[in-house]
Amino acid sequence: MKFRNLCRLVVARTAIFAMTVLPCLASEVAVLKNGFTIQHERREVVGEVTRLYVNKDGASFVDVPTTEIDHYEAGPELTAASSLPPFAKTAKDGAPGASNIAPGFPARPKTDLNQVVNEASDHYRLDPDLVNSVIKAESGFNVRAVSPKGAQGLMQLMPGTAAQLGVPNTFDAQQNVEGGTRYLRELLERYNFDLVKALAAYNAGPQRVEQFGGVPPYYETRAYVARIVRDFNKKKTAAKKTSGATATTQKAAAGQKTSPKAGTTASKSQSATSQMRASASKPAGN
Repeated sequence: MKFRNLCRLVVARTAIFAMTVLPCLASEVAVLKNGFTIQHERREVVGEVTRLYVNKDGASFVDVPTTEIDHYEAGPELTAASSLPPFAKTAKDGAPGASNIAPGFPARPKTDLNQVVNEASDHYRLDPDLVNSVIKAESGFNVRAVSPKGAQGLMQLMPGTAAQLGVPNTFDAQQNVEGGTRYLRELLERYNFDLVKALAAYNAGPQRVEQFGGVPPYYETRAYVARIVRDFNKKKTAAKKTSGATATTQKAAAGQKTSPKAGTTASKSQSATSQMRASASKPAGN
């Protein structure tokens, strides 16, 4: 009898010990100065940006300017034996960032965002670099981002706008990008492909753009437009440098005489608005 009781005691203590050493799968939340949040597993500083790894194997990450990060908060913690459903966690009422994570939104299979952006951009005849720049400014590539005003998802669609665009689920990456890209195309057509006005309308609404005859005198809107145009032009400049270097290499490999100015075409890049008029002049959907 004593031996049996001793065995039970050992088993009980072993079980308790096992529960205390279960690994804790902790994540962290970066709270940006614009109010958005990005949940990640780990981070590292790379130059002037902070790289936030959104999965454990490091295959997916988001680069955010370090100066745009306000602070970090502890993310949700689950033990390896947890049976909780894979729902997005929300901060407690009144906690910082509580309104910026979609409550109770179920986890979805991994989505190839590049493919989603390319398909939507191709359908509406927009440059995918522009769409990516808008997504970066709007949500920091956070599929579940919710602004204090209620804008949702990657391209931050307001519920009313989403309904008009036929987007039933703003937290679905494909639906959100499809709707946001369509809306951006409509705004570009409305303002004769003036990218600055279209972006201002995307941020502040067409009514404000028409009221002030251009970009409204709001710091937030002007900073928003400047940020996207700068990021878009930076992408095009980098692409032209790469293209010029590739052309020079191909000429050298073919034994042709190259110009001493080869590879400097990036310095002759057009303005963002001119590029948009050139790339988006065809009717959408054709």
